[in-house]
This record gives sequence, C-alpha cells and structure tokens, in this order.
Amino acid sequence: MSRWKQVPPQPSRTFLVTGASSGVGLATADALAQAGARVIMAVRNRVKGEEAAATISPANGGSVEIGVVDLADQTSVRTFAATVGEIDVLINNAGVLGVPYELTPEGVEMHFATNHLGHYSLTNLLLPRIRERVVVVASASHKTGDLQLDDLDWARRGYKAYAAYAASKLANLQFLTELDRRLREAPSPVRATGAHPGTTGTNITAHSTSRLRKAVGGWGHQLTGMPPWKGALPSLYAATEDVPGNSYIGPTGMFELYGWPGPASRTPASLDTAASRALWDRSAELTGIDFQA
Repeated sequence: MSRWKQVPPQPSRTFLVTGASSGVGLATADALAQAGARVIMAVRNRVKGEEAAATISPANGGSVEIGVVDLADQTSVRTFAATVGEIDVLINNAGVLGVPYELTPEGVEMHFATNHLGHYSLTNLLLPRIRERVVVVASASHKTGDLQLDDLDWARRGYKAYAAYAASKLANLQFLTELDRRLREAPSPVRATGAHPGTTGTNITAHSTSRLRKAVGGWGHQLTGMPPWKGALPSLYAATEDVPGNSYIGPTGMFELYGWPGPASRTPASLDTAASRALWDRSAELTGIDFQA
C-alpha cells in the first residue's frame, strides 16, 4: 500500500469535524485547514475548542471556526444543527470510550448516545445542506460489538464500559450501511464513507472507569500508538479521495492497527442490512428524526 499522507488541495470547501478539540479530530481539522479548507470545529467545550483552534496554522486560504455541541444531548444537537449552513463534508469523529455508566434523558447509555445517536441526528438534520460526503468514524473494536436494541440501557446485561463502546462502534458501521443504502435509493449526490484510526496516541480513555486504562489514556498510548496526524489519515482519505459509498478505510499494517490508509475489514454484522435497518428505525424512534436528503 502506498504511503498516502498528503491531503489534496481543498480550496473553497467546507468541512465540519466533530470532536475536533483534541486527538484525531484536531489533527483532521489541522490537515484540512492547511489544505485550504474552511473547517468548522464542532466541540463540546468552547474554551478547549478555542485553545485547540489556536494551535492550527491555516494555509492556502484555509480557516477554522468553533461550533459548540454536546452529542449526548439531542436538544444541543438540534440547536447546533440549526446554526450550520451548507457544507461539503461532515466528519463524524467525536467519541467517548470507557466512561462510567450514565443514561441520557432518552434512556440510552452514554457510549451509544454520544458515538452513534448524536451523530445519527446531526447527519440527518444536516443532510439537506451537505453537498458531497458524510464520513463515519468507527473502530476496529466494532468486531467485538454486540448491539442489542432492546437493552440500550444495559439493564438486562449489566454494564460493561468497553463492551458498550464496542457496541456503539458496531452501531456506527451499521448506520453507515443503512445511510449508504438510503442515499443510493433517494437518489442523492451525497456519498457515505467510513474510517477508523487504528491505535493512535490520543486521550480518548481519559474518562475510563478503569484506573489502568485511564492511565494509559492519560499518556495517550504514546509508547504503542501512532501519532494523531497519522491516525487521522484514514478519515482524511475517506473524506477527500474518490472512494465508493460504504467504503471503510483504516491502517493497512499489522492487525489493521498501524500503517498507512487503505481498505479495512468489517464484520458481517456491520454489513447486515436487516440489522442496519432495525438500528435506523430504533434511532428514528428515539430522536424523532429520520432521513431527510
């Protein structure tokens, strides 16, 4: 696989990147702004977002701006979406991992609410204003995911943080599968693609319930993970290169956790059309939002 690491020029194009205040999201925003794009950095905390934006040096006419949204809060998602004009690409990057047990007002667990449901709503609210592409950022952890739509509060199974994360990542890819199907059926000019960053040095586990994993997250996997700029490459590839809908891009090295971007493997469950439709229907029921292309 060739060493793809250069984002093509992106003049006069607008990208919205969620979770852009740190890690892979910040690296994604940085690379796009340096390629000449206008980048909307969607963050939960404005102060942290502004601090992150100050580290970016846009080039070639690029620019960055801040938008505030809490993806776990459906009211916040609706409020934020109403402020966004036309964009070319939406990159659904934000995510939480290993957080303590908590339910949203909709009665769903926080990993599912943040990693899937918030992005589901944001995508559908913005679809009429997206010109080209939606990128869904998932994880290799989807391969161990067990998504049970009749137990989204984890009351029956008993809560396990990392199992909940894996289930939410499976939901990401089932969402991609069904979104791609609906866009093709519409038909819509918008394309849906997916990506995962492999093992990357970020602080995503900083709020883990496990002291060990929190410590590892605090160090940012610096000893074992790729730097954030490299972990961002699959998302950037999926967002800017001419790949077909429902493509899934990730590192192509050892165990698909390291290396340069290229096609990544997915489980049959992530491509299951019946399960993907069921997830979509449940998400629409929970949010009151449906396909709006």
